[in-house]
Amino acid sequence: MSDDVEARLDRLEARVAELEGRGKPPHAAPSGGTVTYQGDVHLYGDVEWSIGYSPDAILELSVARTAEVLAALGHPVRLRIVRALLRGPANASNLQEAVELGSTGQVYHHLKALSSAGVVEQHARGEFRISARKVVPLLVSMLAAADISGEVASPPVRANV
Repeated sequence: MSDDVEARLDRLEARVAELEGRGKPPHAAPSGGTVTYQGDVHLYGDVEWSIGYSPDAILELSVARTAEVLAALGHPVRLRIVRALLRGPANASNLQEAVELGSTGQVYHHLKALSSAGVVEQHARGEFRISARKVVPLLVSMLAAADISGEVASPPVRANV
């Protein structure tokens, strides 16, 4: 089964489980609320994106696929490749120069991990890109990681515990 089909199946199963109330321990109350993110981005194209999910549905998403994406983005060289590709498509030679690697072989090694995780795709012969649908989620992931690390100032959190 292709990664795209598997990811779609995982999302559908999570939605069905949420609708049927499965996937939660019997003592867990529904969490309620919605987690949303959106963006209107003008890098190498114009992209508008908005999505919202219930916290329960998010907690039921595929751990394996999520971990694969986070692991791919967790390598400093791969993150620099993603940052370069968010500015526009590039071939391995351009990426080698942009991220200051010794060989295109090293670039292909990292592109393989990013491609397997569904982050990067090969657009034309030898050219790699990030699909428009993934631009905002990737930028949000980078912003969220910076927020978690304390690199960006976060707004105050209101918590009723």
